[in-house]
Amino acid sequence: ELENQLTAKSKTLDELKQNLSLNGSAEQTPEAQSLRIAELCEMKDSIVNQVAQLKTSMESILEQWRAYDEIYAEVSLMTTRYLYCIDQCKPSGEEASLEALKKQVKTLQ
Repeated sequence: ELENQLTAKSKTLDELKQNLSLNGSAEQTPEAQSLRIAELCEMKDSIVNQVAQLKTSMESILEQWRAYDEIYAEVSLMTTRYLYCIDQCKPSGEEASLEALKKQVKTLQ
C-alpha cells in the first residue's frame, strides 16, 4: 500500500514538473526552473526516505504484535489450565469434613 502511494506521489510530482515546464516557461528563466526541479527532486527523495523509515518502523511494530499474540495465547491457555485444576481440586461441601477426607486418602492409597 505504501509503495502504491509512493508511486502515485511520484506520478503527481512528474506531472507537476511537466506543468511547471509548460506553464512557467515564459515566466521563469531556465535557471529558476532548474532550481525548482531540483527542489522538487529533493522533496521526492525526502518522501521516499520517510516512507522507507515508516515501512521499517511498521515492520518492527507488526513483529512485536505477533510476539504479543503468541504470548497472550500461551498465557491464556495456562490460565485456563490453572483455573480447571483449581476447580477440580476444590472440595465440595460433603468432602470438607475430616472423615470424608480420610476416606478419600484411603481410597487414593
